[in-house]
Amino acid sequence: MSKSDVRLRGIKKSYGKIDVIHGVDLDIEPGEFVVFVGPSGCGKTTLLRMIAGLEEISGGDLTITGERVNELPPSQRGVSMVFQSYALYPHKTVYDNMAFGLKIAKIPKPEIDRRVREASEILQITEYLQRLPKALSGGQRQRVAIGRAIVRDPKVFLFDEPLSNLDAALRTKMRVELKTLHRRLGATMIYVTHDQVEAMTLADKIVVLNKGRVEQVGHPLELYSAPASLFVAGFIGSPQMNFIGGEFAARHDATTVGLRPEHLNVAADGEIKGTLKHAEKLGNETFAYVTAGDVGEVTARVDGTLAVEPGDAVTLGFAPQHLYRFDSAGKSL
Repeated sequence: MSKSDVRLRGIKKSYGKIDVIHGVDLDIEPGEFVVFVGPSGCGKTTLLRMIAGLEEISGGDLTITGERVNELPPSQRGVSMVFQSYALYPHKTVYDNMAFGLKIAKIPKPEIDRRVREASEILQITEYLQRLPKALSGGQRQRVAIGRAIVRDPKVFLFDEPLSNLDAALRTKMRVELKTLHRRLGATMIYVTHDQVEAMTLADKIVVLNKGRVEQVGHPLELYSAPASLFVAGFIGSPQMNFIGGEFAARHDATTVGLRPEHLNVAADGEIKGTLKHAEKLGNETFAYVTAGDVGEVTARVDGTLAVEPGDAVTLGFAPQHLYRFDSAGKSL
């Protein structure tokens, strides 16, 4: 499996007079698993489709392994895309779905057979090769779609929200399988999702997009521990970071301060005093929703054995190093 770098320099996309991607600069190194993340409409899928050649690039340069590919059709870019919808041929067997693109490319039959069987072993779908897609589960269909990409031996794999049609338990399982696949193939992979848990668990590097611009690029834990802006801080981490303004923030020399729920603890001498509004008791942990006067509503992730009930007085504390400070423009201080 070849490893290739992808470079974006000043990449822009416009539809008429409407600009949707605003000069993106990005380096994707050979063998990296890079995740584009952000809310709906942030431009992540558009950017992926521009790399794939499915959307025209309005400005800037896109190179794959040093070759400028702006005007090249998708078939000549050495990329392979896995879609959210699987896009399998319903009347073809799993084998024929995986082999179809290779037949069109006039690859010799023995080579097609070798590639299909090798990919099916990697994905553990050998026993399904003669089945039709309708006889497969959602997870099995997604494996076939990934297998169809693997047999092409692309320079770069592109994934457009491939797990969003699966139920929660299967998504978790497929995340593990995708990361295992990446380690086994060592290939360059670019993955789009709106799910920050997927981004955190899969990525070597996360690209956070906001309204067609890159907000921050970094390792998942870097984005978690050192977000560059309010937007990134609010998007990375679950439950979402608490944001507090007003007098509380001013006491800490900021326009807004942020506190992650997991960094708050019940402490007699804590700064945040309030009343428990609701508690979600999940066994090993409890999400405590606290109404705290001028501070507003705050979520704390506390020990599951903590005996708290709605209406109880609660005082929350935190370590100073876990307080995030932001200026009036929403940038980290």
